Amino acid sequence: MQKLLLLALVGLGAQLVDGSLGMAYGVTSTTLLLAIGTNPAAASATVHLAEIGTTLVSGAAHWKFGNVDWKVVAKIGIPGAVGAFAGATFLSSLSTETAAPLMSVILLALGVYVLVRFTLAGLPKGNLGKPLRKRFLAPLGLVAGFVDSTGGGGWGPVGTPAILASGRLEPRKTIGSIDTSEFLVAVAASIGFIIGIGSEGVDYAWVLALLLGGMIAAPVAAWLVRHIPPRVLGSLVGGLIILTNTRTLLRSDWIDAPDAVRYAFYAAIYAVWAAAIAWSVRQHRANREEEQRVIAEAEAAAARGEEPTGAGTL
Repeated sequence: MQKLLLLALVGLGAQLVDGSLGMAYGVTSTTLLLAIGTNPAAASATVHLAEIGTTLVSGAAHWKFGNVDWKVVAKIGIPGAVGAFAGATFLSSLSTETAAPLMSVILLALGVYVLVRFTLAGLPKGNLGKPLRKRFLAPLGLVAGFVDSTGGGGWGPVGTPAILASGRLEPRKTIGSIDTSEFLVAVAASIGFIIGIGSEGVDYAWVLALLLGGMIAAPVAAWLVRHIPPRVLGSLVGGLIILTNTRTLLRSDWIDAPDAVRYAFYAAIYAVWAAAIAWSVRQHRANREEEQRVIAEAEAAAARGEEPTGAGTL
């Protein structure tokens, strides 16, 4: 019962992150399941089965708040489902000894990406208005779906930054569209895993616990996406993913590092993680102060009937 409650809390926290950043539900949840010794294919299957419910609720909440571009959902979601099914089939065919460290490597890479992306750049901005084309979204969905299944997460970390970097879709609609299209990916991956490992390989009580936690958090996350500082949250989550999967790798048969080496790695990660969080908080405050300054100057200029000198800097 205690483990189920913990999983429900993990599902809640992971969905708050995912609904706010457009990524990291699967990466966060799978990382925890691997850490407690779950078979890699079963861990990914558990998370994707739970995501069927969480993504459905999350998508509905984002749609209600006007955060979804349905053309983008269709163009990226269908190829994503194909890639997810292929990835699930591939992971199911691997032995546990091979799959566990392989999944940790993928998760570690995604954690590094999330940490670096949000610590150094935050959410990228660009010129809005131009449509996202199918020739860009279809290959992106295919790759993101495959990575998502084999890594137990990755749909958001691959898809969200790519669309944000294009500058053609505002951040809230990018996050909402990625979260909504993930429903198709979760369904396809779940089918692939059930075919590959059978329903006996999945603990449905764990699925239900993750699902309940995620469903509770989904509407809150859809609202928070307009208010939470993504830069700080991304740094927090990225560091956690890096630390947990580094621990798994150093303890695996691939490396089997001695205690002194492991503790040295942990100390270095903690130091970098703390510095990243501090930098993100500092940059968030600086950006907020700059925005407030520009707005104040614009309002003062408008009151005087003048053209604001800071126009266009936001």
